[in-house]
Amino acid sequence: MITPQASHRSMALPNLIKFLRREGFGLVMLVLLSIIIIGPLIGVILWAFTEVWRYPSLLPTQWGLSYWSDTLSRADIRSALPLSIMLATVVTSLSAVICLPASYAFARLKFPGRLPLLLSFLATNAFPRFGLYVSIAIVFFRLGLIGTIPGVVLIQVVNTLLLMIWIPTSAFQGIDRSLEEAAADVGASRIRVFIQITLPLVLPALSAAILLTFVSTFYEAQGALIIGIPNVTTMPVLMYSIINSQVIVQYGAVISLVLWLPSFVLLLFVQKYVHGGAISAGFGV
Repeated sequence: MITPQASHRSMALPNLIKFLRREGFGLVMLVLLSIIIIGPLIGVILWAFTEVWRYPSLLPTQWGLSYWSDTLSRADIRSALPLSIMLATVVTSLSAVICLPASYAFARLKFPGRLPLLLSFLATNAFPRFGLYVSIAIVFFRLGLIGTIPGVVLIQVVNTLLLMIWIPTSAFQGIDRSLEEAAADVGASRIRVFIQITLPLVLPALSAAILLTFVSTFYEAQGALIIGIPNVTTMPVLMYSIINSQVIVQYGAVISLVLWLPSFVLLLFVQKYVHGGAISAGFGV
């Protein structure tokens, strides 16, 4: 006599085979993608807490925190990390002050040259960065901005234009204008309409733009290297010099986690507003 449990198991196997035939390719791609994305991150975390890792061991043979103390005790690290956070904060704030009103104008106003000007921000990012930075460095040298914090701030603001213009512009364009018109019809002023109607609707996209701007600025190295030499040293620039002078994997792993931590904390703080839908909506997708 066939029990209900045995009957259920006999039916589950063919269903599993059908599921694997139907979704097998997608599952394989998901596993490969997970390995490609998560694998390097796991490797960095393992190396950051490794004392000894010899072939052919799959895991470190000796764990420890000595490389953390060696890295964080360096005077250049203790000065570069606060400087990088300060620069990212200043650049993001300055970019928001400049670009958000401009993005609102791009979304709501029709003026000659609007589309070419909007596309010019995309062209700036499409142009090879190193050549662009070198040409800007020549101008900055004549202005006395090489090796100064204002010079690094200005060069990093250039990198923020695409995110801080395109995402908010698409977000403002996606607002249902009838909501604003209804509020205006009942006597609300333009400022009140913007604060109570417009701003809450675009806040997810604005938060995404600000977060992406902060993270990209915090990790930016080429512009800070070319314009900041020799007086301004950010964490990404310092990471290059440390790794090039001492080929020790643990140093690079520790610095990578130190660089990753501020953006991770910020992402946790604003996760209420930032999600994939906000970013895709900001690009008009």
